[in-house]
Amino acid sequence: MGDMKTTIKSVSIDLFFEKGYFATSISDIARGSGIQKASIYYHYASKADLLFRIMSATMDDLTTTLKERLAAAGGIEVQMRAAVRGHVCFHLERQKENFIANSELRGLSAEHYRAIVRKRDEYESIFQQLIHQGTVAGVFADVDVKILSYAILTLCTAGATWYNPNGRLTVDEIADIYENFIISGLKQGCLTPLPAAEKGIFNGTQ
Repeated sequence: MGDMKTTIKSVSIDLFFEKGYFATSISDIARGSGIQKASIYYHYASKADLLFRIMSATMDDLTTTLKERLAAAGGIEVQMRAAVRGHVCFHLERQKENFIANSELRGLSAEHYRAIVRKRDEYESIFQQLIHQGTVAGVFADVDVKILSYAILTLCTAGATWYNPNGRLTVDEIADIYENFIISGLKQGCLTPLPAAEKGIFNGTQ
């Protein structure tokens, strides 16, 4: 029974990634799993339940991975590097699940949506604590902790949308780029404001 439950989940991840949650039917999942449509409900209450379980497990694994990396790292900069690298690697190595987690939230019930948001809030708070500790210690520049945490996580999460496993860079090489870029930004803080004339170029006024 356990093996079939895992198979159904695996098939669903592939289908949700390739076709999208709403375009995938229970019949598609059953066919891919080699079972009858009615048998799906022996393992999962509904397609929406499947989606929630995929997202919930992905968030739990992501948070566990982060905590394990931090436990093995010493010093705030090393911890922040470990956090960024872990986030990037997790999102690239488990691309399908993370792509689904960030693109199919509309498929969740209100209750399930709130549960996922709580898990995300817990995860974001760890990054916010790291940034705050770094600013207090003088390792990072004085920044808006919450906004910077959103910016970092959004940037690192985006890899799940464009990553090509057969591309020119490995996961570790991509993680190196993200890690160094983000740490450099945290240390420098806000860039010197552009002169008004140069701002106009980006605002479309010139």
